[in-house]
Amino acid sequence: MIDLHSAKVKRMSPEGILDLIKDGDDLILPLANGEPIALLDAIEEHAKRIQGVRIHQMHTIKERSYIRGELDNHLRHVSYFLSGATRKAYHGGTVELVPNHFHQMPRILRENTKTSMILANASPMDEHGYFSLGTNADYVSAFIGKVPFFLEVNPYMPRTFGGNQVHISQIHGYTEVNRPIFELHPPTLNEKDRKIASYIMDHIPDGATLQIGIGGVPNAVLDGLKNHHNIGIHTEMLTDGLVDLVEQGIINGIEKSLHPGKVIGTFALGTKRLYDFLDENTSVELLPVDYVNDPRIIGQEENMISINATTEVDFYGQCASETIGGRYYSSSGGQADFAQGVLYSKNGKGFICLYSTAKDDTISRIRPQLVPGSVVTTLKNEVDYVVTEYGIAQLRGKSLGKRATELIGIAHPKFRDELTFEAKKLGLL
Repeated sequence: MIDLHSAKVKRMSPEGILDLIKDGDDLILPLANGEPIALLDAIEEHAKRIQGVRIHQMHTIKERSYIRGELDNHLRHVSYFLSGATRKAYHGGTVELVPNHFHQMPRILRENTKTSMILANASPMDEHGYFSLGTNADYVSAFIGKVPFFLEVNPYMPRTFGGNQVHISQIHGYTEVNRPIFELHPPTLNEKDRKIASYIMDHIPDGATLQIGIGGVPNAVLDGLKNHHNIGIHTEMLTDGLVDLVEQGIINGIEKSLHPGKVIGTFALGTKRLYDFLDENTSVELLPVDYVNDPRIIGQEENMISINATTEVDFYGQCASETIGGRYYSSSGGQADFAQGVLYSKNGKGFICLYSTAKDDTISRIRPQLVPGSVVTTLKNEVDYVVTEYGIAQLRGKSLGKRATELIGIAHPKFRDELTFEAKKLGLL
């Protein structure tokens, strides 16, 4: 049993964090629900007590004054994946954005910051003195035992297992809150989502292991797995769509090469139903992102299937998945990690999905060249299949000319003649 006296000594008010922050510190926060709101409230309120402190985080939940640049000499936000809370500030010049592959985040932080302290949301301590980072392992779990933690303990955070357990001896302190955590509701599926998913379903055998991204198409794929058997999960993000399939025995992971019988992810984001499912569920393991998203690990799974989304594709197969109309919207995330990983997997396949058009069918998302300013997320050499509501194009191993032909074939019919003309101008046809 843990010494309760030592645990009480480390319990503090949120303001107690200020005594532990030094000028010039680099504070690292988990993404999404790992964000410790009460601790950030306290830091923000008393920010003028500190100088030159940087807060490093992917996918921030709550917009704040320091994100808007109002506390620039005291606090500055460094983003590694934009969200609704940081996007406007980035375009306004008050937030820095650091390019990254998700699996490289621990190394990037280790080599480019002081890694002064991790501030994170956690579930209450168990009888052995361990807190769980709940919905998160992501990049911060790679620092457990190596960098001091300060925790915001919340009974609404589910207790999960894997590589995200933090012992009382490994933290500077903790504060307690009682607040429901953020919920992300699944998108409503439309006919295009279901059509795109139907093309992918033909390529998912029983016993396959899936990485599923976020959005309508990945959810439609999960919805279409009801007649499959022995599906495994090795993915970065766990979502609501997994719950029914696990409870029905469709997802059981018994044929996985790594962690058989376990659902593997690095963070979870969904509704209360997902969080309740995760709580005390030993069939799910959340592991550090430098393991889960490492292409060398992904490639060890046989029949690994990766499903992600993009905003536009050019004739070469280059996918711009983090910009919209040439303007930054998010960041790379783990798309390229899994695009690389499936190439090393025996019978592995990667699918990049998109609607064929934008703006009420006035713009083709399949283009001769990417929109100026667009950023390539997934390289032409690593793209396997591209899917729209008009079909599926296999690019791996195809010449540039054959790629153009395949992509034109899945473009919206109203743009195919124009795209063919442009392909001839470029000497591809």
